[in-house]
Amino acid sequence: MTQWLDEQQQRTWRAWLSVAELLPRVLDAQLQRDAGISHAAYVVLAMLSEAPDRSRRMSDLARRANQSQSRLSHTVARLEERGWVRRERSAEDGRGNVAVLTDAGWDVVVKLAPGHVDAVREAVFDPLTAGQAAALGEALEAVLERLDPDHSLRLREGDELQA
Repeated sequence: MTQWLDEQQQRTWRAWLSVAELLPRVLDAQLQRDAGISHAAYVVLAMLSEAPDRSRRMSDLARRANQSQSRLSHTVARLEERGWVRRERSAEDGRGNVAVLTDAGWDVVVKLAPGHVDAVREAVFDPLTAGQAAALGEALEAVLERLDPDHSLRLREGDELQA
């Protein structure tokens, strides 16, 4: 027999669905306005900016940017067209490809990061008390643990993600 969501669970679930839909729109709008790029493209730039030598294997970048290999390839191609990223063969084994953030790409990240952090803070954290923000973090970590118990689909402990 199905155990239906109770009233509070239903409200929480519907609020989550709305946030999951609206937050990317808000962040995309800010980044489109400031640089003409999507949030997904910004995340790729940010993940490269945090990497040693500003480069990552495409497979690692896809995981960190939460994109499929195919979607990442398209995103990187658009960033290459702007001169912000280039692809190279891996120096480690010569087989895999790495994405490298160019100096022009670095300049874009430096320019966009403050506005993006402001947009994240305004949309997510400003409406919350410190206690609510901590509870939200704990709740999301619990859900992530259920969805990805072996941590193969997301950043691992100690990996950094900047807004």
